[in-house]
Amino acid sequence: MSLIPSIFGNRRSNIFDPFSLDVWDPFEGFPFSGAVANRETSSFAGARIDWKETPEAHVFKADLPGLKKEEVRVEVEDGSVLQISGERSSEKEEKNDTWHRVERSSGKFTRRFRLPENAKLDQVKAAMENGVLTVTVPKVEVKKPEVKSIDISG
Repeated sequence: MSLIPSIFGNRRSNIFDPFSLDVWDPFEGFPFSGAVANRETSSFAGARIDWKETPEAHVFKADLPGLKKEEVRVEVEDGSVLQISGERSSEKEEKNDTWHRVERSSGKFTRRFRLPENAKLDQVKAAMENGVLTVTVPKVEVKKPEVKSIDISG
């Protein structure tokens, strides 16, 4: 995580991070960005994801409030890319409704992360609880070299 706040918002992705596949959109947040501000197709790519590495695994936690596990997909592509995607449906407008403010985002999102070589891709697990998706990617155990002590004569 950067110690310097970004002038482009509080984004935690880093263009210099070799594992991040996020692409910065210079028009993100402008009213004309995306599909001409169509709420049906506007992205809520701001799905915030934390990635931490423990001695045993890589752990990803994504805040996805209001989504059910059926609306989220976790996939491994090309043997090394973890992809988390989903879609939040927008609320249907009724003829008699008057909207005063629309701040909650809807639409599709996709986040991709290049996994390091020590990831056990055949043992990835995902769980969703209280709007937080947790993806655990176990790591290959690194064998410590066997050290044999040699007596010194003389």
